[in-house]
Amino acid sequence: MPAQRFRGIRMMKAFFISFVGLKPGKHHFDYQIGNTFFHEFDYHQFEGASVRVDLVLEKKSTLLELSFKHSGTVNVPCDLTGEFFDLPIKGSLNLVVQFGEEYNDDNEELLILPHGEYQVNVAQYIYEMIVLSVPAKRIHTGVRDGSIDISNYEKYITYEQPKEETISEEIDPRWEKLKSLLNKDNK
Repeated sequence: MPAQRFRGIRMMKAFFISFVGLKPGKHHFDYQIGNTFFHEFDYHQFEGASVRVDLVLEKKSTLLELSFKHSGTVNVPCDLTGEFFDLPIKGSLNLVVQFGEEYNDDNEELLILPHGEYQVNVAQYIYEMIVLSVPAKRIHTGVRDGSIDISNYEKYITYEQPKEETISEEIDPRWEKLKSLLNKDNK
């Protein structure tokens, strides 16, 4: 098995699913993800997190199909006001696990495990699914509905406004001469 990207093996043990003893069919797994989970990946962009992940593993004769769904909140700063708020997030991910000669996770929708492997680690997939579901621009819901004081934002806008510049309409006389020649040819 490849080297893991997280530090706390004990906490992450719950994310190793042993599929050898499972009967063919669907199997359900639930995870409650908090900030400690992200710290194991050295990811400190959230002030807090409360995300529920539902995982359905369907075991077939030659492969596994994993369907992840998550919903919850992450506590992040507003890009406009700087205030922290609980941002609702949700998303899904589908993954097919096949068996081959060697480990390969180059394709984001396909994982190849070596023959003889008996478990799959889903922590990295949960981590990526949640982090990628956070929008690039995070705006506090109070800014949209007017319930939050945006005086800091208004100060920011006044500092960021470009200063008015007067554009000189004066044209170099040489260009005027050339322009007249061009107009003369078109007539």
